[in-house]
Amino acid sequence: MTEATAKEESKRLLEDGSHDEKQPAISPQDEEEKVTWRNLPHKKQLLLLALCRLSAPLSNACLLPYLYYLVKSILSDPEHPSAPQQISRLTGLLVAAYPLGQMTTSMLWGRLSDSYGRKPTILLGLLISVIANFSFGFSRTIGMLLFWRVMAGMANGILGVMRTMTAEIVKERRYQSRAFLAPPLIFNSGRVMALAIGGCLADPVDNMPSLFGPDGFFNFSRNPDGVAWALKYPYALPALFNGTVLAICLVSATLWLKESLPTKEKDWDFGLVIGKTISGFVRRKILRKQSSGYTPVQVEEAEVLMADAPMGDSSSSGSLTPIDNTKHRPYRPRFREIWTKDLLKQLLAFGLLPFHNSTFLHIFPVFLSMPVSENLHPTAFRFTGGLGLASPTVGLYLATFGICAILLQLFLYPRIQKRIGTLGVFRFANSIFPLAYAAAPYLSLLSGNKIAKWLAMAAVLLAQVMARTMAIPSNVILLTEAAPRKGVLGTVHGAGNTLSAAASASGPVIGGILLAKGIDVGVVGIVWWAWMCLIALMALGWSLLLESSDEKEDEKRTVELEEGTR
Repeated sequence: MTEATAKEESKRLLEDGSHDEKQPAISPQDEEEKVTWRNLPHKKQLLLLALCRLSAPLSNACLLPYLYYLVKSILSDPEHPSAPQQISRLTGLLVAAYPLGQMTTSMLWGRLSDSYGRKPTILLGLLISVIANFSFGFSRTIGMLLFWRVMAGMANGILGVMRTMTAEIVKERRYQSRAFLAPPLIFNSGRVMALAIGGCLADPVDNMPSLFGPDGFFNFSRNPDGVAWALKYPYALPALFNGTVLAICLVSATLWLKESLPTKEKDWDFGLVIGKTISGFVRRKILRKQSSGYTPVQVEEAEVLMADAPMGDSSSSGSLTPIDNTKHRPYRPRFREIWTKDLLKQLLAFGLLPFHNSTFLHIFPVFLSMPVSENLHPTAFRFTGGLGLASPTVGLYLATFGICAILLQLFLYPRIQKRIGTLGVFRFANSIFPLAYAAAPYLSLLSGNKIAKWLAMAAVLLAQVMARTMAIPSNVILLTEAAPRKGVLGTVHGAGNTLSAAASASGPVIGGILLAKGIDVGVVGIVWWAWMCLIALMALGWSLLLESSDEKEDEKRTVELEEGTR
């Protein structure tokens, strides 16, 4: 048989699937069309896991609207000299403290979860987040604020563990694109909520006098100036709200979240026992639902067992063979054996994305708030100034597009991912970032046009939001697929989270320095073109060198079939 004939035969066999015993009876396209949010397996577990993700936006984004005024109030205390020129530097330090703390513990959380289980690791991280948020609100020195910001960041190093748990809960790859969207959806919703709550609950005596003022509802002692503790700790209320929400998430996860680590998922869980007791009491006494007397096997669990079982394990009559529940410890590779070539390539891509995205999230609001410059004789690259928007306008505008990101994740990403695949979506998203960053600084030239500036702002922001909406879940899925074994997913995602935190801490710092330099020399676009656009182009080029698992499997099967036909 000639080589050409062998290739044609291999192609035909790949198309009809006659050489693959595990090939489904229906076509992959028909199978993908059946994947919807309604039939997504383990929705309750994914919802619990997504709620745990609220720890990140509540701990990190909530303080942004009032951080400037918090630092200013502390520096104005009698014990501290008044130094307004230090406010900007200290606020930047407080913002960077969170990802720095996250970076130091992400790998540790991952290794702990691989050894002791995903659930206890997540519960410990949430507990520390609750303590850090409560304590941050009642801190009145810069040193204590920094300490609790670092602690909150260290606690939220569990983000990689949550991503690992998502991959282990939803084992079938055709569901993973939607499964990995659930936590980002909650994250974006929490971020929008955190920005709004942070601005509204800060300094409640002045912002909500009907509740905390001299005649307020909560002023039980009738203090002539308002609620006493709110006067002493004017920025504690947002932190109290954050800590309370996270405490509810902690209790819910303790009672109903199931372990997903294969070596630990069969272990006895006292929290689940209490959770089932509470659920049964609610069904019987409140919902008035009678127990059927037996516990049916969930359909989605049976599907996973069927999907994971080898094809030869069923008898000729179609019944499943008994499952061996004997515990055995699977092989765990040594630490240095984890870092394969494909994984290292994907980790670099995982770190490049937040490098420019985190810079945008910090620079763009500053750029919109900067005063307008006349730019009497601008050139293609030499011009400066911002758009002169008020902070409430900036916050409302960004929150609006945060809602757009949620809608895009719900309706746009799954459709595009189904058509061009995960790696295709990642490459497409990376091609949009440079266009948005290259165009952004030219908004300053439209500051005098009341209609054009809003349309241009919407175009730039929508492009960046759409790109990151597609890039982030695709990046997580690709990193998951690059892991050499499922047993080291916690370590792999811990490494990814470490790189992401490092990029999130250093990117805005470098961006802020370049923005200040651009203002000094009259070229506001330096930070956009010489930093964000450059990094985005590097990320685009690197994405073209990546290979998805589908491409590698198809190539492997083609080689095997060619060898078999010769």
